[in-house]
Amino acid sequence: MTEGAPYAALSPDVVLAAVDEAGSWSDGRLLTLNSYENRVFQVGLEDGGFVVAKFYRPGRWTDAAIMEEHAFALELAAAELPMVAPLAFDGQTMLRHAGYRYAVYPRRGGRAPSLESADELEWLGRLLARMHAVGARSRFQARGVLDRPTMIDAPMRATLGSALLPAHLFDAYRHAAGRVDDAVANRIEAVGPVQRIRLHGDCHPGNVLWTDAGPHFVDLDDARTGPAVQDLWMLAGDDAMMTALLEGYGQFRDFDPTELALIPVLRAMRQVHYAGWIAERWHDPAFPAAFPFAAEARWWEQHIADLHEIADDL
Repeated sequence: MTEGAPYAALSPDVVLAAVDEAGSWSDGRLLTLNSYENRVFQVGLEDGGFVVAKFYRPGRWTDAAIMEEHAFALELAAAELPMVAPLAFDGQTMLRHAGYRYAVYPRRGGRAPSLESADELEWLGRLLARMHAVGARSRFQARGVLDRPTMIDAPMRATLGSALLPAHLFDAYRHAAGRVDDAVANRIEAVGPVQRIRLHGDCHPGNVLWTDAGPHFVDLDDARTGPAVQDLWMLAGDDAMMTALLEGYGQFRDFDPTELALIPVLRAMRQVHYAGWIAERWHDPAFPAAFPFAAEARWWEQHIADLHEIADDL
């Protein structure tokens, strides 16, 4: 593997050999699943069925952080929450093959949730409340915090240090992102302290799969410490949807309504982080193919305009 192409050596043969080495004998069937940060594959097994193999991006997380992700998933599953947790082989969930760290998961299908349904939103709210009750039991030590240094400072530096940002927009971007950072800091100070717990961290509809038996959650790759509302706002497109989520949430755990004032902050940080994430990963061949618009000056001009609008609204 190389820094410029971190998955260049991850051929289909390597993926299948890794699954075999773990102890789940593959039958040669391999399907690449949608993932940019990591590489994820559905692999057919000789004895029938499938597993999902997730290969972690080199250098992104420490071993300790990956193990915390796995431990949290297993803790949630042990609490009878519908979280897809990694399989253990000889007691190990984090595996290594050909220089890659990977994990093997059972395959769980499903459809996207119907977020227009108040019943489904309340169901999700109940599950998130139970997830947060488990998350509040202890703390992450290695996975970091959902905060300004992680979500604004680091991605802003990545963007400013990337050739992807047109040179003539350098100062304009720095000014716009700085305004967002200042506005976020002021809003956080105005809201005051809130409880921070272990979270799913990226609980958007694509990470919730619905079956006839109900929903289950996947992908704790962005699990961090932060306010409970982080796992709610991406599922709620309007006030009525948030009301339905909180109706279910309140049946199992108290929700601090003060956190609702953090939603614009979390949305703003995600916007800054998104551009920085693309800029930082541009050397990975998958990113120019998936996000070709980021190579155009007009996209950065619009992004800068959006940042100013966000700063004005905070």
